[in-house]
Amino acid sequence: MKILPSRLVLLIALALPTAAAAQRGGDAVYLEDRFNQLQQSLTNLTGQLEQLQNRNAKLQQQMEKMQADYEYRIEQLEKGGGARPGGAAPRPGAQAAAPGAPSTPTPTPPPAGGTPEQLYDDSVKKLQDGDYAGAERGFKTFIQRSPQNKLAGNAQYWLGETYYARRDYNSALTAFAEGYKVYKTSPKGPDNLLKLGITMSVLGRKPDACAVFARFNQDYPRATDLQKRRIEQERQKNGCG
Repeated sequence: MKILPSRLVLLIALALPTAAAAQRGGDAVYLEDRFNQLQQSLTNLTGQLEQLQNRNAKLQQQMEKMQADYEYRIEQLEKGGGARPGGAAPRPGAQAAAPGAPSTPTPTPPPAGGTPEQLYDDSVKKLQDGDYAGAERGFKTFIQRSPQNKLAGNAQYWLGETYYARRDYNSALTAFAEGYKVYKTSPKGPDNLLKLGITMSVLGRKPDACAVFARFNQDYPRATDLQKRRIEQERQKNGCG
């Protein structure tokens, strides 16, 4: 009776390493399966993240296009003196004849290319239609003829956009810098500064771009929320401190 317990103890002692090894082997298989599951989940999440980023980029492009269209419509309302739908604006110098009096009009010929507002409108239309070269010529002519016009700052900004759209980043940089320098207080002043920094980043001048972005809140504390978000996005994208 005393030998049996001894043998039982011996058998248990011999069996323990085997059971422990089996347990360790089972744990290893479980951990490997679990790791594979997590890795697959990470792959799926990465794919979903990329899809969301693509959707976000498309939405951002749509928002920018809507903003440009909205700003253009606002400009039309603010100008007030542009051409009216359904009828031509009266020509300067033309006087209405008195009732019953013979018609003796003394028209004043319009300047070449129409009024400054008409030239601006035509240039914006060409830009929207993708005629960037035509828009460039129009905005240049507008700025040369009417540098003090209230739309001159806008024209300078859109001139830069005609270059940027064609990836002529050096010319775009010059145009946006000129817009910020000369028309800093124009409605497009914040956009000029924003696009100036973005263009610098595209050209690989990230320190200069970060310096430009850093000036934004100081120069334009009343900028729109959309413009401020764009600045913050660009700062993060370029690793600005």
